[in-house]
Amino acid sequence: MAAPLKVCIVGSGNWGSAIARIIGRNATALQGFASTVKMWVFEENVNGRKLTDIINTEHENVKYLPGYKLPENVVAVPRLCDAAEGADLLVFVVPHQFIRKLCDEMSGCVSSKARGITLIKGIDEGPEGLKLISDIIREKMGIDISVLMGANIANEVAAEKFCETTIGSRVMENGLLFKELLQTPNFRITVVDDADTVELCGALKNIVAVGAGFCDGLKCGDNTKAAVIRLGLMEMIAFAKLFSKNGSVSTATFLESCGVADLITTCYGGRNRRVAEAFSKTGKSIEQLEKEMLNGQKLQGPATSAEVYHILKQKGLVEKFPLFTAVYQICFEGKPVQEMISCLQSHPEHM
Repeated sequence: MAAPLKVCIVGSGNWGSAIARIIGRNATALQGFASTVKMWVFEENVNGRKLTDIINTEHENVKYLPGYKLPENVVAVPRLCDAAEGADLLVFVVPHQFIRKLCDEMSGCVSSKARGITLIKGIDEGPEGLKLISDIIREKMGIDISVLMGANIANEVAAEKFCETTIGSRVMENGLLFKELLQTPNFRITVVDDADTVELCGALKNIVAVGAGFCDGLKCGDNTKAAVIRLGLMEMIAFAKLFSKNGSVSTATFLESCGVADLITTCYGGRNRRVAEAFSKTGKSIEQLEKEMLNGQKLQGPATSAEVYHILKQKGLVEKFPLFTAVYQICFEGKPVQEMISCLQSHPEHM
């Protein structure tokens, strides 16, 4: 009989800790997985104690997911190589800004036979344009990578409220293996092979959510927000089609949880919307609000809007994506928030 598969979770923020609750329980209950799950934790002090010590004694991430216990078989490890060494399955769940550095640190201690899944919502821009997070991991570590994206606000997943999610995998067998590791009665998973589109949905919807937050701050109402969601979805589909490496973007993927469902929940419930609304009302900078409102968590929407804007500018396509562009210009170029409405009024979808 094959040895049980060892799992390492790379990251332990709000979403990482919520997913660790699921993985810890399933690893204990299912025969195919080793019961001890290592979780890499970026070491920091919380009230004079190391966060790893708190997690390993109190079984709770008191900083990023307070109020929810982690299974006792989830072990917090402060050194990345110690956590990842010997792992068969790697679950990546860190802010997208850090992935290159972390992959470099891990490259010597992970077998090329290992398989990974990224829950990271964001994209990167390289000299040749768009780079998906899964591409970076694949290139730097030489392992197969699936992606998981969906309408999954972390605290609701931790509270075991019903939701769906989507796994995109080029190798269907690997996607189904991660489905086995992650599915519960309240966390239902569909596996599709259109992995790049699944991943792009997860990144691009955060830009749309920032636009939705601006409209909330301007008290525009639900009809306007619905228009932001619809026009944002159209730009997401257009962007995916433009930048798909093999030209095969299935519109059906946008009807999965990773597409329209994640877009809706993020435009109503996520941190990008919340901070954008405060930006609209207070006039404080995004950086300042991130520090004040997010307790050390990172905001993905504005950073992704900058990456997308630079890619569109490089290709001379800025005017075809007015919503994405307006979000970038309001966040980083001092355009007034009211410009959000102008961009909707003159959107090419209505011409």
